[in-house]
Amino acid sequence: MGHRLTKIYTRTGDKGTTGLADGNRIDKDDHRIESMGDVDELNCAIGLLLTEPVPDELRNDLVKIQHILFNLGGELAMPDYQLVKEDDIQLLENRLDYYNESLTPLKEFILPGGTKAASYAHLCRSVCRRAERQMVSLNKTLESPHQIAQNFLNRLSDFLFVICRYINHASGVSDVLWNNEFSKT
Repeated sequence: MGHRLTKIYTRTGDKGTTGLADGNRIDKDDHRIESMGDVDELNCAIGLLLTEPVPDELRNDLVKIQHILFNLGGELAMPDYQLVKEDDIQLLENRLDYYNESLTPLKEFILPGGTKAASYAHLCRSVCRRAERQMVSLNKTLESPHQIAQNFLNRLSDFLFVICRYINHASGVSDVLWNNEFSKT
């Protein structure tokens, strides 16, 4: 593969537009660019989570997810192109079920917390929800919406919630239960 980036700054975005992979230029605040940014931020947050100790099996799954998210960013950069597949959603569902099997049923709301890694996973989950909301907004504007990508993000946020609990469980740390008593005045 040749060099993809030989010059980092081009000045082509100085007027508030950016280029898509097909050569078209669009405003930097377009829903498509907002979606790309949220997916990129989610990938960065997962990278941050991976700086913490997590079980090797989960680490491998998260790296796979990072690659899928990179593909999703590519899909968004290429209008009318699909890189995220139903198989990617099925992978998430299978892994979600796998991690959830070891957890006790949840009877209360939980707060972000526990281990540092679980807290980072909660951050990933909240960024993922934002990326999903932005994808919904983008899809409303498109003739050919990125429905599989939207479904992937929805499932990914569920996966991230489960791994928050799984990371704490694997570390011997309890979920941080929400206590309504703190809400009463």
